[in-house]
Amino acid sequence: MSGGKGFFTDTTLCIGCKACEVACKQWNQLPEDGFLFTGMSYDNTAHLGASTWRHVAFVERPMALHPDQDGAFSWLFSSDVCKHCARAGCLESCPTGAIIRTEFETVYVQPDICNGCGYCIVNCPFGVIDRREEDGRAWKCTLCYDRLKEDLIPACAKACPTESIQFGDLDQLRAHAEERVEKLHEQGLKDAYLYGARKEDQPGTEGLNAFFLLVDQPEVYNLPPDPVVPTKKVKAAWLSMAATAAGMALVTVASILFGGKGDRS
Repeated sequence: MSGGKGFFTDTTLCIGCKACEVACKQWNQLPEDGFLFTGMSYDNTAHLGASTWRHVAFVERPMALHPDQDGAFSWLFSSDVCKHCARAGCLESCPTGAIIRTEFETVYVQPDICNGCGYCIVNCPFGVIDRREEDGRAWKCTLCYDRLKEDLIPACAKACPTESIQFGDLDQLRAHAEERVEKLHEQGLKDAYLYGARKEDQPGTEGLNAFFLLVDQPEVYNLPPDPVVPTKKVKAAWLSMAATAAGMALVTVASILFGGKGDRS
């Protein structure tokens, strides 16, 4: 999908400052998530949702360099966001046309059309989109569509002090991301890889328009290892059902034919 806009999030540069979260909430006038202890380290937002469109995860993991030291751990930080999938389950399942693909190839929910049915929620393989209790409508990251129309970069990318969140043309971002991985490999960080950068990386979504550089398994970052848009399985499901129905019909016919012969004997 050349010509589109998107995000490249380099988790090796994230310092967990949450400036992106704050900027997102300020620009989009999102309600606060409460100042409660969540049990998630220093993470008070916990996950993406209707009022959290950027979420910085604080991931604790054992230190591989010191396996003999009890209690030794290291931090991973990652700023998560809607993936604006090249093939989006939310868009394909929306019955009202509220979810559209914009001219920037991003996925946008039109709040004035959304009826709150929730089909988009169950069809997002990343668990990104959610309904707001106050109005029942579905909300998620718009990739600052209003800012893009004014030729401004999204608020989260503008606020990021380390350039962990990078915004731009997808083709350029992918090329830059691949160069970044090569550089990290040369520096000894062999675990670095790209998650969702291209269609071949994630055929279940045809690639992501907001992709990531990771240094551990996707599950560590609360990302699915093999996300698949549910609607992609519809054809296979229908074929399977048809084959099952045909098989049952053959069994029924056979039972009538051969069962009848057995009775006459």
